[in-house]
Amino acid sequence: MMLSKEMLDIAEENLQAHLEIVKEDEKIKSLIKPMQIWITSASTPICYQLIPLLANGEVFGMTTEISIHLLDTGQFKEVLCSIVMEAEDMAFPLLRSILEHTEIDEAFIEADVIIVLDDVLLNLEVQSLENYIREVSEICQVYAPLIEKNAKSEVRVISSGKTFANLKATLIMTYGPSIKPENIIAVATSWESAAKATLARKLNVSTAGVKDVIVWGNITGSNYIDLLHAKLYGYDGAIWGPANFQRPLLNMIYDREWIHSEFLSAQGSLRSRVGRCTGMLPAHAVATALQYWYHGSPPGEIVSVGVLSEGQFCVPEGIIFSMPVSFQNGSWEVIKELEIDGTTQEVLGRLAHELIQEKLVALKEIKEIHPYGEG
Repeated sequence: MMLSKEMLDIAEENLQAHLEIVKEDEKIKSLIKPMQIWITSASTPICYQLIPLLANGEVFGMTTEISIHLLDTGQFKEVLCSIVMEAEDMAFPLLRSILEHTEIDEAFIEADVIIVLDDVLLNLEVQSLENYIREVSEICQVYAPLIEKNAKSEVRVISSGKTFANLKATLIMTYGPSIKPENIIAVATSWESAAKATLARKLNVSTAGVKDVIVWGNITGSNYIDLLHAKLYGYDGAIWGPANFQRPLLNMIYDREWIHSEFLSAQGSLRSRVGRCTGMLPAHAVATALQYWYHGSPPGEIVSVGVLSEGQFCVPEGIIFSMPVSFQNGSWEVIKELEIDGTTQEVLGRLAHELIQEKLVALKEIKEIHPYGEG
């Protein structure tokens, strides 16, 4: 015969013991089988800059061991071997192994995360845009079935690079219908970070004080940097407040002409800076997106990510479109309640049209190559 309080105490003690056993089992399993990270086009500078960010524990957690697989064509085998050797010599405690792969048939085996960095070198004086889109289509048509066949069912795919980030994600989704659509994203963080840094320099504040800048549309094509919801913290003005005191960013920029002539124009400083980046910025963007995906984005902040449109903000369905999201509990969610004005809605329509045309051209090219649907 036990008193109810004693029974509750024993039950609580048993529960804590059970949770500790479960936690220990999970830790042992993670040590036995590390997370498998695959990176395509791994000879690129982005990959070189990305490896230390993945291996230092900040992205997946300080108790999660990882194995990195570098995938590229045979002509880059020597480059991949050099990267492997250098990464091994850095002796990251959480990097269980790093391997190079040049055989496409062994790609994505047991993959937990796949980072697609494949790019095409755009020169419209040499080839038409349609030909470049066809190159991207052929790459994705090879990758998607292999991901379905070899990767884990919950694999997460991130599309990055300097060209066709949205289209690559859309085509992998199209040619790999069993891959969960919510597990495929395109990274817009490079533009978001560069925009915040440019605004911070203009306003003479810390970059950390610029929040909620939204990147809409085609990440590596025609996109729109939306400052309507942007906030500014720590501005050195006549009015001061606590650390969480914020002001609308647009109210602090008195030179509105600068926004259109320098900041947002096709030849402006922002587009020029992103275009000249050699690897550090996009690598940081991929690492940040993964960190948010696994551990959540800062509470209350807007993050721009290319995700499958389901008609949010009147964007047509079926395309990967960069829009405002938040990450929580291992998944992302579009911030649907965000209000947009008529001008922004008109711009979104034009951006969506561009992405739809890219997709149509890509599917047309593949159909012409394989008229009976083989391969």
